[in-house]
Amino acid sequence: MRKDRGPARIFIVSAPSGSGKTTLCRRLLHDDTGLFHSISVTTRKPRKGEKNGLDYHFVSKARFREMIGERRFLEHEENFGNFYGTPRDPVNVSLKKGRSVLLSIDVKGAMKVAAAYPDRSVLIFILPPSIKALKKRLHLRKLDGPGAIARRLGIAKEELAYKDRYDYKIVNNSLDAAYRKLKKIISSKVLKAVLGGKK
Repeated sequence: MRKDRGPARIFIVSAPSGSGKTTLCRRLLHDDTGLFHSISVTTRKPRKGEKNGLDYHFVSKARFREMIGERRFLEHEENFGNFYGTPRDPVNVSLKKGRSVLLSIDVKGAMKVAAAYPDRSVLIFILPPSIKALKKRLHLRKLDGPGAIARRLGIAKEELAYKDRYDYKIVNNSLDAAYRKLKKIISSKVLKAVLGGKK
């Protein structure tokens, strides 16, 4: 297991689309966990109800490419024809202040961040109960057509191959139960870090 060299951690949460990752992370941020939420930058269009600077920083592809050239990202990936990236500076500022960070990113991005911060990263993977249950959830949320859902399910199977590279795995069969497990992991790691304990 990795050792922590400082009090602040980077909690990296990943999951296939439709597994409840966004809902779980929002609940964490609404609770008194003290986590800094790193807001990703994306080139995709805002969905209904999403706000710029709150859910994502929405930018053009041209601006995103400029930000890559300016080395603004800890990691960046392309998914479904859109780009997503984790801004570098806010994460580093938060860590220097001793405040732990919450990242909600895909598996490839998670591996990059964990490699860059091996002593601070805590990797948490949210799993659906089954692929069948995941398919049902994707249909129920009504954000994608049949073709996009099929692509998401294909990517989900690829992402699930990474699950054993994570420190913790939580099956989201019940949102409340999954949240309790997630919050317990976060709370215990933050407390150990403050007390100077090991991971």
